[in-house]
Amino acid sequence: MRLFSWNVNGLRSVVQKGFWDWLAASDADVVAVQESKLQPGHEADFPGTDRYQTVWTSSTKKKGYSGVGCFYRTAPLSLATELPDPAFGGEGRLLQLEFADFYFFNVYFPNGGRGPDRLAYKLHYYEAFLAHAETLRRTKPIVVCGDFNTAHTALDLKNAKANEKNSGFLPEERAWLDRFVAAGYVDTFRLFTREGGHYTWWDYRFRARDRDVGWRLDYFFVSEELTGKVRRAWIDNTVLGSDHCPVGLDIDCS
Repeated sequence: MRLFSWNVNGLRSVVQKGFWDWLAASDADVVAVQESKLQPGHEADFPGTDRYQTVWTSSTKKKGYSGVGCFYRTAPLSLATELPDPAFGGEGRLLQLEFADFYFFNVYFPNGGRGPDRLAYKLHYYEAFLAHAETLRRTKPIVVCGDFNTAHTALDLKNAKANEKNSGFLPEERAWLDRFVAAGYVDTFRLFTREGGHYTWWDYRFRARDRDVGWRLDYFFVSEELTGKVRRAWIDNTVLGSDHCPVGLDIDCS
């Protein structure tokens, strides 16, 4: 099963930059997109293709904000949007698809860079997600992808020292990723690539992509019971159209 995740930073924008061609060539079974920026009701403008069905969730709190979607070939056994706790609803951040072998999460985790309140919201969202994933994991393994909005270690961004006090690399954000890994979730990219210098996001403002001054914010994690089924995990930094690039995962399924 081939899975992709991509923060498209505006679906309408990336569609104008070759998204449909990329999707057709991806040979993916599921493509998860984040930051679609679709408003509720506009999802009908993107009904899928002859190969893919779609499911979307959008922000009801702010126009042109957040939003995630999935393109899939095989219909999931069940679908859910958002976390069970209503305190984290309304921003269109999560889709949960159940397949035969695992629960698949597409998540656009909050950005903590807009002040103390949003940082607190991000950290609480992290905790609520882990609790929910652990509940579902009692019945079936977990695959989670998306924009985590945190670089885990100094290997995951170009200028670690300079960013130690910036959201996205704060000690408390990184500590949650440590806890996530300790709970038995495996960063699949690191199964195959140990060195630094591999990024998935580059700041538009400073032409950072031209200089490859980036951050690795986008991940595929699997619960450790799936580790032996992971065949490949990669970053496709040749794909343009967004300030993020796609990340991929190949995993064996029954």
